[in-house]
Amino acid sequence: MQTLANWDGGPGPWILFFPMIWAAVVIGVVTLLRRTVWRGRRGPWAGDLRPSGDSPLAVLGRRFASGEIDEDEYWRRLSVLDEQFGRKGGA
Repeated sequence: MQTLANWDGGPGPWILFFPMIWAAVVIGVVTLLRRTVWRGRRGPWAGDLRPSGDSPLAVLGRRFASGEIDEDEYWRRLSVLDEQFGRKGGA
């Protein structure tokens, strides 16, 4: 009977080396994806539609939320901003 300890024509202990290589490759690929592609979803190429910072849409939204302007004024100004600048996503 041949066992892993018998090196005469059998695979020997090297048979355990190949699954460890594949495990290292899989762990490496997952780590690489987590550090680059999956984390990059928050980047500019991800199509983030929420206005941020001091963009005109963000200022208009904050003014509407705080009650400085009413709903009619909000929609009127939003349509002007859409005509001049356009929004990502085209809604």
